[in-house]
Amino acid sequence: MQHGAFVSSEKMVAIEKKRLVVFDVEGVLIPKNRFFFETGKSLGFFRLVKFLFFGFLYEAGILKLESGLRHIFKELKGVKLETLMFIFVKMSSTPFLENIFSQIKTRNCKIALISSGLPTVIVKKLADAVGAEYAFGIEVEIKDGKLTGEISGDAIEPKGKLKILSQILTAEGLSLSDCIVVADDRNNRCIFLPGMLKIGFNPDFILRVKADRVVNGKLSGILPIIDGEPQKRSFPPANDLVREDIHASGFFMPVIASLIGVPIVGALIFTIALLYTISELLRLEGRDLPLISAITRHAASQSELYGFAAAPLYFAFGILLTLLVFPAPASYAAIAMFCLGDSVASLFGGLISTSLPFNKGKTWEGSLAGFFFAFLAGTFFVSPVLALIGAAIAMTVEVLPLPVNDNVLIPLITGAALTLLI
Repeated sequence: MQHGAFVSSEKMVAIEKKRLVVFDVEGVLIPKNRFFFETGKSLGFFRLVKFLFFGFLYEAGILKLESGLRHIFKELKGVKLETLMFIFVKMSSTPFLENIFSQIKTRNCKIALISSGLPTVIVKKLADAVGAEYAFGIEVEIKDGKLTGEISGDAIEPKGKLKILSQILTAEGLSLSDCIVVADDRNNRCIFLPGMLKIGFNPDFILRVKADRVVNGKLSGILPIIDGEPQKRSFPPANDLVREDIHASGFFMPVIASLIGVPIVGALIFTIALLYTISELLRLEGRDLPLISAITRHAASQSELYGFAAAPLYFAFGILLTLLVFPAPASYAAIAMFCLGDSVASLFGGLISTSLPFNKGKTWEGSLAGFFFAFLAGTFFVSPVLALIGAAIAMTVEVLPLPVNDNVLIPLITGAALTLLI
């Protein structure tokens, strides 16, 4: 490459060097839990409820991954393998992934898919569709074309993904420094190792701490990181602006509650949340609920559109609980600070690139901007001193990588603190 080319030497080294990019599957390449949701739905209401129950126990940390999977696959005993394959093909988003994977391969990278939730035969089908060289998942026992309910394999063991990764690196003659891992949840912490490049994609609280870089929103955001480019921020896309406008509009909920009463506003929020849930279930079936589905398409991220976009429900739940649990003006101030402060923090965080060391998905500048606007919002309902304290609490909760969704935690913790201080 001659010196006049518009490619940095660092980027050329990144492209020319042989590397391995490892993807978690659920939550990164396909919507998290969508496969089991669709499978349970096709098998009847009671099996769906069981799947959701076991999933909840795992997410809450009550049930280990292997135990949860064994319970779920016991429920799949007698189901035809071709039925599972049909469900997966129907829900997968391979055209979207093919473009990203083709760009990764031009960077001299091999690609591995490792799933602890999907059968290997399904992971292989996805790998074939997008051009990945390696595919690992759960080994399911098949008899006469039907699942027996028994599962095995390295992928379901506590550090099974590490064992699989080691096998791939050995086969390719690569080291950890040649490896890039893209994952979203705590089940992948065993392969988030020192020396490799660790990318958290819409990650949970554990991977936010362990990741070298965090990508929120579009999976294509991993490409500049693979190229070794420094983190850059840009003006938020249109869907983020719509989302944050909706988020900030929650500021008016306490204003309306002060005029017509908390019970009426609470009933209104519950009704909207119910309609939204119905709208999302219809959208996943290819049907629309007028107005609500249109708003969702304009506000949701690309990855959210492939699954059930749950963020608005957390948002509604946080506001509703705060209104019902804490008295005014503490509840009003907490909601106002949360809605305005959090939305401003997100918008400013997208423009400026100084990431927090303990939460790579947040920035100092975004948090400071959020703090200032949270303070201003709080002064509409409480004294400046209380607004200052409340804003500090709200933004502290906002930046910490906590296990519970911050749309719930921020208003509740801020409301509790203000209730004690007033």
